[in-house]
Amino acid sequence: MAFVSSNPSNGLGGGLAGVSRPMVQALFVASCLLSVVSWYTTFAGMRLYLSVWFSVLASLGIQTALVLVAWLIGFSSSLGVNSSIRHNGRRPLLIGVYIVTAIVSIAFSYTSLYTWFSARERPASIERKLYDALEDSAGQTRRLLTAAIGEQQKHVLALQEMTEAEKTHGLISRAEDADPYLANIRAAVAREAQTYAANYKEGAGAGVRYSAFDRYTKLAQESLGEMQRSQTELASFVSNTKPLDSTQQQLEAYRQVYANVPWSEMEQTLHSGQLAKPPMPVYSDFVDRTVSGQEDLLVALEELFNAPTSRHLFALMLATFIDVVVFLLAFTAGPYFFGPPEHRWISAGAALEGVDPQIFTRDFLRKLVPGPRGMARVEAAALTPGEQQLCLLLAAKRLAVVVEEDGRQYYMLDQSIHEQLLESLASQQFPLRAASVA
Repeated sequence: MAFVSSNPSNGLGGGLAGVSRPMVQALFVASCLLSVVSWYTTFAGMRLYLSVWFSVLASLGIQTALVLVAWLIGFSSSLGVNSSIRHNGRRPLLIGVYIVTAIVSIAFSYTSLYTWFSARERPASIERKLYDALEDSAGQTRRLLTAAIGEQQKHVLALQEMTEAEKTHGLISRAEDADPYLANIRAAVAREAQTYAANYKEGAGAGVRYSAFDRYTKLAQESLGEMQRSQTELASFVSNTKPLDSTQQQLEAYRQVYANVPWSEMEQTLHSGQLAKPPMPVYSDFVDRTVSGQEDLLVALEELFNAPTSRHLFALMLATFIDVVVFLLAFTAGPYFFGPPEHRWISAGAALEGVDPQIFTRDFLRKLVPGPRGMARVEAAALTPGEQQLCLLLAAKRLAVVVEEDGRQYYMLDQSIHEQLLESLASQQFPLRAASVA
């Protein structure tokens, strides 16, 4: 016999047994399906750090404990079920076990879900972050190159004029220059000329000093050409690099461009002291993929506690949601699936008679007669031993009242119990149909 109590005060829900039980079974199946999902996420999280077989066994143990403990807590909360668990302090212990087990399950499920999300989103976000860092570094380098090229063009033009002036007039190396770069070249030409001053007198014409100025002009032009080529390479890198290119590809391309920049020539050209080079991004700061499951676990937990993002919070909430729903479904559906306490009372009474519960219920209902105010009642003298035990228990649970009338003793049944007994016969099982035919 299967029925669900319709007495709201008992906390056992309402509705007809034929309607309620399939719904309860569906909830039970849903809890099992979600348990499988929770098991897999827990297993996947453990597999990042532990061996496969150890992860399988540990995750199965954790998930089995979660479901069974939730069912036990649900049984201990139902009326008349597992009263010893409630009264001897085991229910708080069960709740404590569930909390600890759920924390372990949620932690590994979070790691699994976050790793699954990050495997698809983290590389793209890191690649975009690296792209922005390279754009910033390239922008600073471009500004330095532009300033150095402009300054070097002035130097080349000035050196060309100084070379012609040395050929035409001479004595150019003796003059002072406000530009530190040009002043250093004048001083270098003068020192070079002093080494052979006895053989080459100073003056107009294509002499030693002219040749030195011409050589420094060519060197300045070569330096200018290097800066311009570096500027072209930098512009090509910026135009060809895409935000979703791999970090390795972006860094290798930028390293090549960065290495070809003539930093020393730029420092001499700008003559502003030591040049502040733009920082070169470090590869370890922009790793878009982990190399092991242990690293995935550490990254997931470290980022959650240090710099949580929406991805971390979503993974944690989803992992928690799965286990919470599993608990609620198991807690709610478990006791109902195995039947309310009244179901077991009638089954026990039928066992005393050695008959099927539906036959026991049918025979018991045939003895019910209307009492005062239309309440169903049964005479105590007409009860069999099994029915007597059932009525005694109903009276103890305040679902029946013992009354005396005309020297006879009756059990006045609660309306909800009468309703349940009738509902239990709505779907006849085989023993009841066979007994009816006989």
